[in-house]
Amino acid sequence: MAARRRIDPAAGAQALRQWAQEQDTSGDGAANAPEGPAGAERAAGGAASASPTDRAARRRVTATAVRYTLEELAACAPGRSVEVRVPPFGVTQAVAGTVHRRGTPPSVVETDAPTWLALATGRLTWQDALAGGTLHASGERCDLSAYLPLVKL
Repeated sequence: MAARRRIDPAAGAQALRQWAQEQDTSGDGAANAPEGPAGAERAAGGAASASPTDRAARRRVTATAVRYTLEELAACAPGRSVEVRVPPFGVTQAVAGTVHRRGTPPSVVETDAPTWLALATGRLTWQDALAGGTLHASGERCDLSAYLPLVKL
């Protein structure tokens, strides 16, 4: 049974395009994906000089884009053997294989929002994200490079 979508595909695609446009405009693309929670917050909420209203709007766009791409991953790689975490915005289970029901799944992928969106759009490769330390993957089915990019802009 396919996972129920919570993000309207049109709204998700629009948020992803808007996120990509903001990255292009700010010059903070995948090659400069910020590291750590502070960098993720900057990328999710915008520059420190932006007004609180602007930062909140950018954060909503980032959240929608992340949740949309996580739903896209679950749709193109259905299963429950890998848990993909993009805190604080979302989590999904994907990839066919061993099923877990409780506790930590056998394979876990975790990254920040800018890195995940860069991977999902093809702006960053799986190997580069791993090498850069912005992507943490463990377990036997944790390599998602076969499913990426999820969306072509």
